[in-house]
Amino acid sequence: MALIKKHVEQEIKELPTFTNIEDAKYFFETSTDFDEKVYVIEEIIKFHGGGEYLIEYINNEDADKKLSTKVASVISNMDSNEAPIEKIMDLLRLENAYVRNLGISMLRDFGDSIRYYIIKFLIGDDKDLRIFAINVLGDVNFSESRDMLVELLETEQEINVAMTAVDYMAEIGEEEDIPLLESLKERFAGEFYVQFAVDGAVKMIKG
Repeated sequence: MALIKKHVEQEIKELPTFTNIEDAKYFFETSTDFDEKVYVIEEIIKFHGGGEYLIEYINNEDADKKLSTKVASVISNMDSNEAPIEKIMDLLRLENAYVRNLGISMLRDFGDSIRYYIIKFLIGDDKDLRIFAINVLGDVNFSESRDMLVELLETEQEINVAMTAVDYMAEIGEEEDIPLLESLKERFAGEFYVQFAVDGAVKMIKG
């Protein structure tokens, strides 16, 4: 008995094109198909405000991890002048380690092109933002991270800001930075924690 081959036509779904971000966002939010969502992420990023919207998606506790990873990949390829850098930096404030690491990954991909944003926070009056900027420098480790921390420590008068910088200098500082670190003991005289932190950093730098 001869076998009869059956020809099965494969149905190819035609994906829509979008003329505005609202339609693209609606499609992304209502589709239940993973591949469709991946497709529309690439479309959303083409519109003004698309990057911000996708970062907000990542920041949602219900966000799909695989889609969030796709979003991070797409945003990392954006022009740094158009990318939502400050929103990405905000991800580093989160307790969710996975999302925070996505933020770090994106910032690393932009590299030194986001130096402006770091300096903006470092020289600002808000000590919490200065601490945040230091944490970004430590987590992302730009080529100029050490130089920026040294410059900050030369004049910083807020103890919590200075000690945050010292913690990172323990990891990326060099022996020539030791006199600056030691000078903090005099600047913050009487503060036991300063002596402890500086001594620890110096020990790590010396190896």
